[in-house]
Amino acid sequence: MQPVELDSATGALAPAAVAAGDGSGATRLGRVLVTGGASGLGAAIVRAVAGRGGTPIVLDRDMPASGVAHERVDLADARAAERAVTRAIERLDGLDAVVTAAGTDACGPLAGVAGEDWDRVVRVNLLGTAAVVRAALPALERVENGRVVTVASTLGLRVLSDATAYCASKFGVVGFTRALALETAGRVGVTLLVPGGMRTRFFDGRDPAYQPPPDAPLAPPEAVAEAVAFALSRPRGIELRELVVCPSRETSWP
Repeated sequence: MQPVELDSATGALAPAAVAAGDGSGATRLGRVLVTGGASGLGAAIVRAVAGRGGTPIVLDRDMPASGVAHERVDLADARAAERAVTRAIERLDGLDAVVTAAGTDACGPLAGVAGEDWDRVVRVNLLGTAAVVRAALPALERVENGRVVTVASTLGLRVLSDATAYCASKFGVVGFTRALALETAGRVGVTLLVPGGMRTRFFDGRDPAYQPPPDAPLAPPEAVAEAVAFALSRPRGIELRELVVCPSRETSWP
């Protein structure tokens, strides 16, 4: 892992020097905005970016790890999310990549989930993703190798009962990302990440009926973050369009 240090001007984890030409064709990660970067997969992505000499900045309602630049925002508010992206771009004097790792859920039968809770899942997971990417695109198009990684789910490709909000939002992320890849081809690289279950706090606080059992095959978020870092570091013109990352005994795939 590359060493990192605190940038006194921005409050971000400043990139260390990266040896040029490692033989893989990988490019430097640069300035990477990560939604949901205060915990779970998002926090693991922040660490992976910083460890490769990149400069992460987090959009989240919660505070990220000490020393990580951040903008506090509720991603359920699309207009507030757009303004937070603008502030992040100004703070870092540009942007090289966006990873939309923020996500939430509201489990239960459709008639049993409060309307506001159901709507919030779609606002955060889908509309928040679109708002962040939309606000970031002009900056990404101004750099040599701008990239977007959206985070869907295996439940964006298949369905479960009592998961209508989550499935609707993640199916939406899949469609949004595939359309975006066509729209920005040759200008901005776009990757759809499809992770299976991960061992994070995402399942905490749920009714036990909606929690994975103790022996469930869940992936460590660091392993998924490695895939994100790999996608971000591809040379210009080389795309990893879609990545499914899950444990070998993942029960929700295929």
